[in-house]
Amino acid sequence: MPKTSAGILMYRRSGPDLSVLLVHPGGPFWASRDTGAWTIPKGELDPGEEPLSAALREFTEELGSHPGGDPWLLGEIRQRAGKRVIAYALEGDFDVATLSSNRFEMEWPPRSGRMQAFPEVDRAAWMSLDQAAAKIIPSQQPLLDQLARLTRP
Repeated sequence: MPKTSAGILMYRRSGPDLSVLLVHPGGPFWASRDTGAWTIPKGELDPGEEPLSAALREFTEELGSHPGGDPWLLGEIRQRAGKRVIAYALEGDFDVATLSSNRFEMEWPPRSGRMQAFPEVDRAAWMSLDQAAAKIIPSQQPLLDQLARLTRP
């Protein structure tokens, strides 16, 4: 059965224009990837956890800051491997210079027997919707489209 994740697409306005906050996955598999690698801050739901609680927890774990404000349901997508992602939108601000991600361990290099720690998120950036469309994992593009539709003046 496909896993379920929840996340927050934070956005801010500058006049009529929107910027969105995306994160770049940490670790060796993503180190040299940029286009098509960025994502909304998200993660898997714990057993019995409500999606909004998971989204807030993951934002805090991946960025090191608990978001303020009232998130609203943006929509749901399925990623290429079948994972279900429930996304919330939240107007806010985050200083990317304060990024402090949690870490994970994995054997690296493969079959070396050595465990190394990597940040779950190695970068965060504010991007225009056009920039984000070029950088985001393609299966998450509909979230950008939905945000643009629902926040249009």
